[in-house]
Amino acid sequence: MKKFTLLVVFIFSFFSCEHPKEITTFYLIRHAEKDRSNPSDRNPNLTEEGENRAANWAKYFSDIELDAVYSTNYNRTLQTAKPTAESKNLEIKKYDPRTLYNLEFESETDNKSVLIVGHSNTTPVFANMILKRHNDTLRKNTFSYMDDKDNASLYIVTITKQGTEKSVNAEIVKVGN
Repeated sequence: MKKFTLLVVFIFSFFSCEHPKEITTFYLIRHAEKDRSNPSDRNPNLTEEGENRAANWAKYFSDIELDAVYSTNYNRTLQTAKPTAESKNLEIKKYDPRTLYNLEFESETDNKSVLIVGHSNTTPVFANMILKRHNDTLRKNTFSYMDDKDNASLYIVTITKQGTEKSVNAEIVKVGN
């Protein structure tokens, strides 16, 4: 009888155990202010204002744990990502904005907290791709294109998994002006 009681307690304990939460958080920003003095320069550096904003992003993320920092391979995005990556002792991982959210990236970032630095035409697209991948019922884009002068928007996409349950949340936060 004792063995049967122990077995029942074990089975009840096993099935009543709560599954741990797995949380993946994506922080997506556009590069800081770029030098617009030469319209034919396709790879400009940041302006002084842009460098200050990049430093302010590092301050913003100072109390947020990051596992990785991603950037496209352009001067302005790398320069925006650099202060945050350095403050976290992380290497900047480069991504191709044409492939965006693929299975390799999804696997690499699962259950992690990552910063992704992109462009006005890729940041909302990237956020929408993440949302659609994790929400089967989502048909329309959640985020529209960014204004070309918007360097202050932070897109936050959080995926929480617990057992077979999954929730996806998204928001835009203005950081600075």
